[in-house]
Amino acid sequence: MNPELAELVRAERLLEAGELASRLGDHDTARKLYERACSFGLAAREALLAGDPAGSVVLAAEAGDAPLAERALEAMRGAASELSRAAQRLEQRGHAAWAGRLYEAAQQPKEAARAFDKAGDAVKAAALLEAAGDVVSAARTLESAMRRAPEKYALNVAYGGLLLRFGKLEHATKALQKVPARAPERREALTWLVRGLHELGLTQAEAEASHELAALGGPVPLAAAGAGAGATDRAEAIAVRSRLFGRYEVVREVGSSPSARVVECNDTVRGEHVAVKIFAGYDARGAGRDALARFEREVRVLAALDHPNVLPLRDYLPEGPALVLAWMSGGTLDDMLRKEPLAPARAVEIAIAVLSALGEAHRLGVLHRDVKPANVLFDDAGVTRLGDFGAAHLGDLSATATAGLIGTLAYMSPEQREGRPATVRSDLYGVGAILWEMLTGERPPAPDAAPRTQRDGAFRTRPSGAHRDLDVRHDEIVLRLLAESPNDRPEDAFAARRELSSIVWPSTIERATLKKGSIAPAPREADAGRLRARPDGLLEDTWAGRLVEAVPLDDVTLTRARVFARLEHPLLQPVLRVAREAGALWLAHPDARAPQRRVTPSEADELRRVVALLHSEGFVHGYLDEAHLCELADGTLMVRFSPNQGPTGTFDNDRMALARLTG
Repeated sequence: MNPELAELVRAERLLEAGELASRLGDHDTARKLYERACSFGLAAREALLAGDPAGSVVLAAEAGDAPLAERALEAMRGAASELSRAAQRLEQRGHAAWAGRLYEAAQQPKEAARAFDKAGDAVKAAALLEAAGDVVSAARTLESAMRRAPEKYALNVAYGGLLLRFGKLEHATKALQKVPARAPERREALTWLVRGLHELGLTQAEAEASHELAALGGPVPLAAAGAGAGATDRAEAIAVRSRLFGRYEVVREVGSSPSARVVECNDTVRGEHVAVKIFAGYDARGAGRDALARFEREVRVLAALDHPNVLPLRDYLPEGPALVLAWMSGGTLDDMLRKEPLAPARAVEIAIAVLSALGEAHRLGVLHRDVKPANVLFDDAGVTRLGDFGAAHLGDLSATATAGLIGTLAYMSPEQREGRPATVRSDLYGVGAILWEMLTGERPPAPDAAPRTQRDGAFRTRPSGAHRDLDVRHDEIVLRLLAESPNDRPEDAFAARRELSSIVWPSTIERATLKKGSIAPAPREADAGRLRARPDGLLEDTWAGRLVEAVPLDDVTLTRARVFARLEHPLLQPVLRVAREAGALWLAHPDARAPQRRVTPSEADELRRVVALLHSEGFVHGYLDEAHLCELADGTLMVRFSPNQGPTGTFDNDRMALARLTG
């Protein structure tokens, strides 16, 4: 191995090691290093360069980089066995929709249908099964989906069309008649319904349906109303004021996974806001028993746990099956971390609340096993609630639980990642991981890169390095929670809570970086000679042989840079490095110029999608003008980074500025 590369790996400077390996042309090593650093987008790029499109598509799906996944998929066209293996890996990692795409490309329609059904696209699954001649399974897939999501009327349209095509007239018309007049799918439903009523000889009903169809704009081509034609997108729009289980008035769908959907509702009986979590883990062939077992386990856990820091269970509906949970209007910790930094006192308050909930769960014999920011929620008073006990293990805690694939890697203890038994102290690692992120703004290193001791310096930015008023005492308490060996962590949740409460945590937000507007000092000693000013005034990174823009670093800039780095979109200026000691943010200097032509319609659409992605992360650009839109040498457009959103930066102003740019 290259000596410089070996030294970077030993120092756990994995991102820099990956960059160096890539420059040296060792793309396979670069992929492994980036993957070890949990930088899946960069790992996917290197896998593609290394001639491993199957690995690239899996990593790109993990990173949420759809364009890169598309390129990797295109590179595998015709390689059926390779496509199938990659699809299996994607399915195991929870990326069912991408698995379906790969199975379909491998001409395995039944496997593709199973994956699409798991991903919540029953219409696509049924269309594939029907095309493969398995009409019975296609019908069962749609029937199962309609039971899980009775308000998704695109399913009724697809089901009715399928039955009509195969002569099941009475069942088809019943399904189509359930689509209410207010639903957007009503016009397509009427197109099929008119045909069904005609074939049944119900002339009066046919005339009434035809009259309503004409009032809605006339007939829709039957091909457009068939299985899957445009229905998937429309299925995402829940009909206004539709109801679930007779009493829960739908407001909107707030999330979904292969095993469950969560819908925001008003309980018309109790008059309160609730979240209805509907099991969605079965497919037409009876798969999903493990997911159902986890769902039922969550029911039992929440029914047994009566604690002020546990998400309250309002009701269980076996006909769904579905859970009715208290609505958490304060959102999740994941949402909170994206918006603003937290004072250490508030971060510890949240961690102590989670530990209190875990302490009660552990007392009753329950391991959570999936403590992460997305599972920490807040009510309208800001009270912390721990939710999603679906991965929980019930039983005698003198025994242990095998983790398998349960849990989320970034917050999972080393023993769980390695498949060793999970214990009470595994949950404590998860609390340490979210506390680390709240205090530093960064996830802790992956457990397989965690230090053998607490003092060997493997953690890149300790809490005391991120906040002026924290010191080594605070570091040691947090690092105890993150110890590699379970025996080095606190004995239980109550002991961890006592340790966190034993010292004072500041209530101020004093990041250990330069104040806004300060000038970035000269590069730190470790970077001496690395940045060189060229005669044209540009900075060159002599180690990487690339042009760099150095921006003064402050809290706002760092928070905004994390959004650009997390999205890793090809149309966004790449964030290269946070040089904390130098107080500078390194950006890739684009070899580009202001566009000398009109933006094409397809480019305008892509720019709108990119800006929508930024907005979904709470990022207001504020400077969408000619100076911040550039054209690269290959003709690709790029949006330049802006350190702040400006005095008048709003989402609406961004959209208006983009409209002016794209004409």
